[in-house]
Amino acid sequence: VQLQASGGGLVQVGGSLRLSCAASGRTSSRFVMGWFRQAPGKEREFVAAIRWGGGTLYYADSVKGRFTISGDNAQNTAYLQMNSLKPEDTAVYYCAADQTAITSAIRRPETYDYWGQGTLVTVSS
Repeated sequence: VQLQASGGGLVQVGGSLRLSCAASGRTSSRFVMGWFRQAPGKEREFVAAIRWGGGTLYYADSVKGRFTISGDNAQNTAYLQMNSLKPEDTAVYYCAADQTAITSAIRRPETYDYWGQGTLVTVSS
């Protein structure tokens, strides 16, 4: 599976951005696509994930209510709609995927076998 992320950029505080991640290759019924982010000097952290089979959504507490993850199974594409952006959302955002991720491990970056290139999101004040 190969992942191609897009949609980052510069936005002012309170603004919105939409990230996309297109997956190529075969996916299983337990396929999960997730978003992580990494700010300078910090560890990579979980943002959100979606399981293809059933459409279960998972969010980090820091983005709940502001970010929405969605997916288009037919296009094998996941989206991350980011609203009410804050300066602390500034980071490189990575999409990730795994064929068999279990729910208890879905927030751990080491769970994911496939990673896209990062896309920079900068929120200016």
